[in-house]
Amino acid sequence: MTEIGNPVNEQASAEAFSKQSVVFDDIYAGNTIVAYKRERIRSHVLQHLQPGSHILELNSGTGEDALFFAQQGHSIHATDIAPGMQNRLRQKILEAGMQNKVSAELRSFTQLDHLQNRGPYDLIFSNFAGLNCTGELDKVLASFAPLLKPRGMVTLVVLPKFCLWEALLVFKGKFKTAARRMFSSNGVTAHVEGTYFRCWYYNPSYIINCLKDDFDVLGIEGLCTIVPPSYIEGFAEKYPRIYRFLKAKEERLKSSWPWRFIGDYYIISLRKKMV
Repeated sequence: MTEIGNPVNEQASAEAFSKQSVVFDDIYAGNTIVAYKRERIRSHVLQHLQPGSHILELNSGTGEDALFFAQQGHSIHATDIAPGMQNRLRQKILEAGMQNKVSAELRSFTQLDHLQNRGPYDLIFSNFAGLNCTGELDKVLASFAPLLKPRGMVTLVVLPKFCLWEALLVFKGKFKTAARRMFSSNGVTAHVEGTYFRCWYYNPSYIINCLKDDFDVLGIEGLCTIVPPSYIEGFAEKYPRIYRFLKAKEERLKSSWPWRFIGDYYIISLRKKMV
């Protein structure tokens, strides 16, 4: 496989998320909308996943999802490029006594051809826009099929090129934020803990086109299309009745046009074709 990605950008993003690893869980533990997003994503995965599945997780962070799926009886190989995140994940595995269910590897998703544990897997899973940190997602996606069993599945949570909530920020005078996804073909600058790196935005059609020869689409859901994004802090607590109403609307419309395409994220699942 051709080497993928910009090493400088990868190094910067690894440094940024390593810095955040110590406080990452505490920052998001009390965020109602983050909890809502995790519940939605996990429910989406579990509706397709067979009992006792073997999962490869990309950009696994501190291991919140790895531990959840382990507790459901699945086995997870959790990978991440950020040493701080991997250290925190390993600590949590030990504390939870899940060493027999969760393994960890310091590995970028741009280097899956060098994986120590090559499966094959029942599911490749990537949450919360980790894959938006590469400008060569096509090459990453091309590495998936050999790692999966026949009829294996891919579930990705990705930032699209348009977000309704972000676009509405134009009415607050936040023109740069409102337009950043629409003018992002060369990537946009992001920062975490004072470290800057680039990220890119991808619509579902991009992923479908890259994987069409080997995969069929199982489903696409918009996430935080009608429910506000989690960076609108305190919304659920300030407006509980409106929040419940918006949740109900999103649950009903999440897979419909145009709502599945214009959220803060979308969830896409594909299944490997039989040869």
